[in-house]
Amino acid sequence: MNSDTHTREAGNRMVLLSGGGGGARLAGALSRVAGDRSVAVVTNPGDDFEHLGLLICPDTDSVLYSAAQNIDPERGWGRAGESWSVFDELRALGGPGWFQLGDKDIALHLLRASLLSEGLSLVEATESLARRLAVPPWMTVLPATESTVRTKVVSDQGELGFQEYFVARRCEPALKDVFYEGIGMASPSNALRDFMGPRDGGAVDVVLGPSNPFLSLAPILDIPGMVPLLRGAARRVVAISPIVDGEALKGPAAKIMSELGLTVSAAEWTRWIDDRYPGLVDAWVWDASDQNLLETSSGEGRDIRVTSTLMSTPEQADRFGAWLLEACCDAD
Repeated sequence: MNSDTHTREAGNRMVLLSGGGGGARLAGALSRVAGDRSVAVVTNPGDDFEHLGLLICPDTDSVLYSAAQNIDPERGWGRAGESWSVFDELRALGGPGWFQLGDKDIALHLLRASLLSEGLSLVEATESLARRLAVPPWMTVLPATESTVRTKVVSDQGELGFQEYFVARRCEPALKDVFYEGIGMASPSNALRDFMGPRDGGAVDVVLGPSNPFLSLAPILDIPGMVPLLRGAARRVVAISPIVDGEALKGPAAKIMSELGLTVSAAEWTRWIDDRYPGLVDAWVWDASDQNLLETSSGEGRDIRVTSTLMSTPEQADRFGAWLLEACCDAD
């Protein structure tokens, strides 16, 4: 074991719960600025689905690509420098064209299928993919569970699978409810339990990334045993708002909040998380544009930190990641 590996194993650890573009961007930043920490990125299983006979894991793959510094910077998902020959031929043959798969992306899905067919678990297959993509060795990408969990949306157009709602119908149906099929039988992955287990020295900090609370975080946090595992092992739990100045920077979080009768604001997001998972979060991070809301929510006794949370460029993401480590996770 080299000295760097020993230092990281003995030092503080971070667990980042990630889904969607915001979580992936933060994972990419932490892969660059984590210092002597070891980081586990726990990915949302609810987006996973079977397509063309392959298991597709969109949130996990976005984290893998971002942490390996080869995510498409324009789209915020998929591989940089992607090509589309297989997808174009698939459509020409009359195959499904509603879900875009680039050539490099298909190669990863094929390899995952091969690894799973050899008997590897989803966590083990993801670990193998991370090594092949050159994700830094101090960062572990972990599906939240080995069980099958699938997000389902109840809408004004009936019950829809997540990818049909999100991709095929572009989030246009009005959402009435969300549930997570199979979650009652799920449990946190053993690899996550091992990562959070006791070690000589060091502490574990948990960060809820700036991800959609309904579609990305809840499919992780609602896994039976997940909140007690995180809360029981964590020195501090920090949650980052995905709502900035009354809007979601990307994705349907604001639309869903409105359709569920919630005010679209960082303060309302904070209350929703606190009500659903009471006692889980120690510190909250809002964007500086929401400074004007601070007085009201601070009056409710919450520890709220304010900074620029924008991560539109790698430079912005690295600044925010470094601030997060210093202000929220390195503080006593």
